[in-house]
Amino acid sequence: MAEQPDAEAELPEDNDGARDFIRAVGKMFKRARERAGLSQPEAAAALNYGVDMLSSVESGRRVASPEMLLAADKLFRAEGMLVAVSDDLEKARSKARARHPSWFRKFAKLEGGAVEIHEYSTMVIPGLLQTEPYARALYGVRQPPYAKEDIDVLVADRIERQKILHNWPPPKTSFVIEEVVLRRQLGGDEVHRGQLLNLLRAAELPGTELQIMPIAQQHHPGLTGPFILLTPKSKPQLAYTESHGHNRLISDVEQVRLMAARYGSIRAQALNFRESTELIEKLLGEL
Repeated sequence: MAEQPDAEAELPEDNDGARDFIRAVGKMFKRARERAGLSQPEAAAALNYGVDMLSSVESGRRVASPEMLLAADKLFRAEGMLVAVSDDLEKARSKARARHPSWFRKFAKLEGGAVEIHEYSTMVIPGLLQTEPYARALYGVRQPPYAKEDIDVLVADRIERQKILHNWPPPKTSFVIEEVVLRRQLGGDEVHRGQLLNLLRAAELPGTELQIMPIAQQHHPGLTGPFILLTPKSKPQLAYTESHGHNRLISDVEQVRLMAARYGSIRAQALNFRESTELIEKLLGEL
């Protein structure tokens, strides 16, 4: 079992030099700021960006937009040095958008070819069931924040992955969602309404089972956190967990067996299909 580090979706692999270029521009950005005699907080305030965003750009974890480079070039009196790399940086960003970190590519490939997917979710709607506005709202509250351009790409990627639910034959899928997730109005009333309606539609998809874990169920085996169980075609079942930016794809047979047993217990304690859809309809009526 290997623990995979959190990786920014816009960072490419090292095989074409794009990552090195992004980091080099970040160092150039930092040197220009320091020559201007500005601290990170001072520069961030003047540019109307968060300190976390500025720090991410300087360390090469985020890609500065052309607008940010132009504003920084003027603020730092860089005499066109930052603006000059804008086009090449956009090309590097495009390359980065075309692919994901290696750990995610592996997970996405397994998910796309899975014959079974089972997910227990405690904080947000499962990605395969999210509407576009909900996904956008979710990425929009990420800290440190994503640039708008990056959110567009991440949302598009998420929606693209949902096509697996409409394959034929479809994979066998089940989702258990904590009731508190359904009550959290992420993105506002209209986004929340659309998401609840989408859950009802998803519940009618062939091969898909949806259950809600009621708040009243105070003691159950899911209190250790969310996870996903994947069964690739003709391969052993795997488990996936994510917490505080650390992603783990688990292949150890005994660990996966225990998590599968835990999922079975969680499903047994959750509301059944009829009760779950009735709860969603009740919440819709309260909006």
